[in-house]
Amino acid sequence: MKRYLYLFLLIIGFCAYSVPALSWGQKGHRIIAKIAYDNLHRKARKQVDRLLGKQGMIYWANWADEIKSDTIYPTSYDWHFQDFEGGMSDSAVVAALTDYPKEGGNLFRALDSLTALKEKDVHTLRFIVHLAGDRYCPMHTAHLSDRGGNDVKMRWFREDTRLHTVWDTHLIESQGYSFSEYARKLETEYAAEKKGIEQMSEAELLLHNYHFTEDIYTYQATWDGNTYHYIYRWRQPMELQLYVAGIRLAKLLNEIYK
Repeated sequence: MKRYLYLFLLIIGFCAYSVPALSWGQKGHRIIAKIAYDNLHRKARKQVDRLLGKQGMIYWANWADEIKSDTIYPTSYDWHFQDFEGGMSDSAVVAALTDYPKEGGNLFRALDSLTALKEKDVHTLRFIVHLAGDRYCPMHTAHLSDRGGNDVKMRWFREDTRLHTVWDTHLIESQGYSFSEYARKLETEYAAEKKGIEQMSEAELLLHNYHFTEDIYTYQATWDGNTYHYIYRWRQPMELQLYVAGIRLAKLLNEIYK
């Protein structure tokens, strides 16, 4: 079955554009995978467990980040992001779902191509679990001009960091929960939102993500540098984004294994 994935690698080709993109960080991806796993239908859960082991999608959720430098998957580095620019029209943003941009990542192309594979092996499923989470990380659909927030320097308490890293890791870690505690918290708090999230179209979700990311950039320009103020402003939107990612991953896997 690996031949299907190898064929896909050849189709996508190698992209020279690269950024240190670690997406939601280990904890973030496990939170998303845990929420998704809890919301799988019986048939989908059985198939996912068969390939990845019982609850394996949670423990393999970061594999796609770990093997980015492995020569067996030389093109996978730029699958994790799809950059945009500020001030784009809604129609131009939505067009990226099917008219894949030539620069700034291959996230949408990769997810569509992997999902379309008729036979999905262990590695294909691991990629899907991870990339479906990256799809909802603001700095993985951020500005091409600053390499997805990697060129935007910040101070997080007393440490130098970057905007990309704040959204990958620092905001989540600031709450002090384990991944399972955080997943349980979000599933409890946002349960009423589940049906609406499942019913949103891909275009609606992408536009929400795009404007969400633009709001982050706007705030960045006027932020007073106080880390506590930053956490207070963005904690809840970040948590909802994690929940959305988990529910949409569950929806995707339920459709694949229906």
